[in-house]
Amino acid sequence: MGDHQKRLTAPDSWGIAKKKKKFVAKTAPGPHNRNAMPIAIWLRDQMGLAKDMKEVRQILNQKDVILNGRICRDPNLGIGVFDVISIPRIGKHFTILLNEHGKIVAKEISEERSGLRLCKVRDRNFLKGGKVQVNLLYGANLLTDKQVKPNDSIVLTLGSPLDSSKKRFELLDHYPCEAGNYAMVIGGTHSGKVGKIVAVEKRPGNTPNRVILEDEAAKTRFETIEKYIFMVGRTAEETARWGAKR
Repeated sequence: MGDHQKRLTAPDSWGIAKKKKKFVAKTAPGPHNRNAMPIAIWLRDQMGLAKDMKEVRQILNQKDVILNGRICRDPNLGIGVFDVISIPRIGKHFTILLNEHGKIVAKEISEERSGLRLCKVRDRNFLKGGKVQVNLLYGANLLTDKQVKPNDSIVLTLGSPLDSSKKRFELLDHYPCEAGNYAMVIGGTHSGKVGKIVAVEKRPGNTPNRVILEDEAAKTRFETIEKYIFMVGRTAEETARWGAKR
């Protein structure tokens, strides 16, 4: 299949020039779908930290990029919403978000904040001994005794390849998918918008549940389906902590 594609077919969310060159890196199989931006595109086209793919590979081979608490060496590995990227050599840390136009953007964060990741719960399994196996949207899973449900979000520690004393995947907090809490839309027409959930309307059969949200600044309401919801906090302050704009 190759590791590149034509720029004209690249997702609009990447926000790259479509006619600058003919080809661009293709997202490798991994935790995100094919619309995720390859780390090479992020380093070169969005952040300007490399001028070409040769420099991208040099940066990655020097182990200068840490993605979600793990050293990244694959230039085609995709990055998605609320992923955390650290570049210790220059002392910079970023989280990946969607802007109001549905474009993938990076927001600089503190070193302390770079040790945490917000994750969406895809589903769960009940095990013996009262334990619950929580399966996350991007492939990972963990055991917990908390009452976490599908479509909720949890806050996890990422650990560090530079400090073995830091724990990885310790569950620190939990944001339920329910009315009164805040969510970001990560797909569909309203992709990138953040609002307070007004109601979650259950639908029968295979019809997706509908979620109604309120844009508190504009005093307007909009709706999406439950699979496009990513919980970002119980309060406006928690929402701002994750860089989500209301």
